[in-house]
Amino acid sequence: MSEVDEDIRLAVYRTFAARGIPPTPAELAQVAGGSSARAKHALRRLADAHHVVLDVCDHVLMAHPFSAVPMGFSVMGASTLWWGGCAWDSFALPHVVPDEPEVLVATRCPACDEPHAWVVGKDKPPAGSQVAHFLVPMSKVWDDVVHTCGNQRIFCGRSCVDDWLGASGNDEGCVLDLPTLWRLASGWYEGRFEPGYRLRDPAKAAEYFASVGLRGEFWGV
Repeated sequence: MSEVDEDIRLAVYRTFAARGIPPTPAELAQVAGGSSARAKHALRRLADAHHVVLDVCDHVLMAHPFSAVPMGFSVMGASTLWWGGCAWDSFALPHVVPDEPEVLVATRCPACDEPHAWVVGKDKPPAGSQVAHFLVPMSKVWDDVVHTCGNQRIFCGRSCVDDWLGASGNDEGCVLDLPTLWRLASGWYEGRFEPGYRLRDPAKAAEYFASVGLRGEFWGV
């Protein structure tokens, strides 16, 4: 990764963490030595490498675990509100955002619209009988990452998952209880705010999934 790409990447993540929103194009241009074109090219390279997700105007839409737009979850810290891109990312936020020992994650069940909220911290999973359902297997996550994230949701329980699958016509993906979701989220983004961060390759990703108890074809293990 070039120096300007790394500077832009870190600016995106650190601004999201501090303000709950991505840096503006003008701010990114300043990071890129005053050049909007250099900043835009860097963002496109970062998107190609799956570090960020851009919208049709080349603005930052997501930089996991952050989202610039609502996608079903709100995550409230001591003084900052973030949009969680999915169940996985929402539960990951207290593990990656500096000085946030716990956050309030809120959502609604996609099947029955029942509201749910949990205090999610770094030390142990929140209590609750709700379950997460992930629709898209890991091997296809980046085929349409917005669709993937939009379908990693939390339901009241297994019956609501079944109701939603029947109504939407989707096949079942993978159902996780809250402790498993918390374990998945807790270490996945470790190091993302540090210079030189590298995404896991498929083998390393499968190894991580297995370490938190997620095995099988869905997880590539």
